[in-house]
Amino acid sequence: MNNSRFHYGYVIAFCCCLIMAVIIGLVMSCAGIFYAPVSSDLGVSRGDFGLYMTFVYACSFLMLSVAGKMMDKYSARWLLTASSAVVGLLYLAMWQFTAVWHFYIAGAVIGIALAFLLYLSYPVLINRWFNARVGFFIGLCSAASGVGGVLFNPLGGYLIEEYGWRTTYLIFGIVILLVVTPLLGLLLRDYPADKGLAPIGGEEQKADDPKTGTPYAVAVKLPVFYALIVFALLMISVSTLNLFLPAYVTSAGYTVEQSSFTASAIMLGVTVGKVALGLINDKSSLAGVFTSTGLGVLGFVFLLMGSEGIALMTIGGFLFGWAYAGVTVETALLVRTVFGSKDYSQIFSNISVALALGGAVMAGGWGYWSDFVDFKFILTTGIVLLVLSGLIGLYALRASGKFQAQH
Repeated sequence: MNNSRFHYGYVIAFCCCLIMAVIIGLVMSCAGIFYAPVSSDLGVSRGDFGLYMTFVYACSFLMLSVAGKMMDKYSARWLLTASSAVVGLLYLAMWQFTAVWHFYIAGAVIGIALAFLLYLSYPVLINRWFNARVGFFIGLCSAASGVGGVLFNPLGGYLIEEYGWRTTYLIFGIVILLVVTPLLGLLLRDYPADKGLAPIGGEEQKADDPKTGTPYAVAVKLPVFYALIVFALLMISVSTLNLFLPAYVTSAGYTVEQSSFTASAIMLGVTVGKVALGLINDKSSLAGVFTSTGLGVLGFVFLLMGSEGIALMTIGGFLFGWAYAGVTVETALLVRTVFGSKDYSQIFSNISVALALGGAVMAGGWGYWSDFVDFKFILTTGIVLLVLSGLIGLYALRASGKFQAQH
């Protein structure tokens, strides 16, 4: 069975891409298209309605450390299937919501489900099923959310225009419940041993051999553990600048249409960057860190020079997208490189808390800061944060060599 040309790990990778492309594509990438119609219909401000996404991030933040333990203790197959079903049912319910607080409650529950689906699904499962090309498959699965956003945003916009936001929520819920949830229940498996297999790239091991790496109890006592939390926090802080870059482009004297070119270039950079960074990390984790942070720094430099021409803005947006891509890809792969596979779920879930918390805080924090300082100063701050991220990544990789041999 191990000698079969087709390995079941590729089915697991497909399931992870399905989660990211459809569920995360619909829930996260398409969230913005509902702001105007829902807030208008309910008679509330967009800010009041948008608070439901704060509940999503906040409850993911609170749930992550528990979710990591649950992924180790219970079946990831059924945890992810149940989480998918919960999100689908809530989207079905949204078409009947009549008050903004209904969305707040739904956002809180969705946040709990996304702790499994968004933050842990593909890093944990790819880590279990692959010992080779881990970076490529983590990058591929992560990039699927961007592909989903590209596909579902125009579809959702059309549905809202033609049938209204309530019907659109209903259709999105049906897609999640009838397509994704059954496939996850049917196809997912927890470990290669469930299929009598070794991980891809680990065929020389027995199927039931334990993973190697640093135990969780040891990892949390090491300075590098907390260094990686800071790395994740700095990277997510930089990525949330994406929300404000279109406004920066228009403030530089360009049209809204021209700013959309920069926004599209960022998304292209994110999608290409995630896959490319995965491939680079398969060769060298250090090269992956420096590529992500280095191109991000260069992107900010081009954005700062963007008043000289829209081409510079567009190139800067594309390069910035690589730093954005590094948030998920580099964090996940650095944790694996530094600590190994043994207690990856628990270690990564705790470090991912910084992603959820940083996203919730900095998405608004940059906006408040921009009210008081020139945005070029904020872009310069982004350069500083990326340089610090690169140095922390270098430290983490060097520090890992000093203790890995002991575990």
